[in-house]
Amino acid sequence: MAEPHDTDAAPARANLAEQVYAELKAQMHDFRLVPGDRFSELEIGRRLGVSRTPVREALFRLRNEGLLEVESKSGWFVRPIDFARLDQLYDLRIILEQSSIDRLAARSTPVPELDALKAVWLVPAAERLTDAREVGALDEQFHTTLVRATGNGELARVHWDVTERIRVVRRLDFTRPDRIEATYAEHAKILRQIIQRKAEPARLLLKAHIELSKVEVRKISLAALHEARQRAVGGGSG
Repeated sequence: MAEPHDTDAAPARANLAEQVYAELKAQMHDFRLVPGDRFSELEIGRRLGVSRTPVREALFRLRNEGLLEVESKSGWFVRPIDFARLDQLYDLRIILEQSSIDRLAARSTPVPELDALKAVWLVPAAERLTDAREVGALDEQFHTTLVRATGNGELARVHWDVTERIRVVRRLDFTRPDRIEATYAEHAKILRQIIQRKAEPARLLLKAHIELSKVEVRKISLAALHEARQRAVGGGSG
């Protein structure tokens, strides 16, 4: 990552901070950085080839999201996954998205955003994507679109905040082919009910969909953590 020149220092530094943030979050997502890992700002700067300022900005942003913590004597560390907190955030998702479904089903005019979702999720099995990252991004887009389509900016803002906080574990749900297939099937069912203005069936399907995802993410997270720790032990013994 190249350092900015003085003429465009502020925008370039902000861009660097964004890059550092994205890279560190990706490392946590892929369990290259695991709960308990410790590091210094200097270490991260050297590793990524940037100065301390953008590193600090990125680290404090991740701390605000509850992913990192800092101690005066021992530096930064990756916080343990707080599954109780994640459960609460998933429950909040259900409330926000069910409210959105009620609003969309009650609309008497067409909802153009739903047509865009149909083009992604109501497709033949042969046209479905299989890449975990692509499907993870589309899954996030599905749920955020349902909320944004209500036209309630505050509802969308709160929902996006929840989305940001769970993203680091949420996309683990698409590391198995069966979970990708289930997501396509469940999204299609939810979408059809909304299009037909059947709010209650759509609410129930959405609740079951999110709760199952929550359970699967917990199982996959624990398995991935175990594997990451085993690799670390194996690497250390070599």
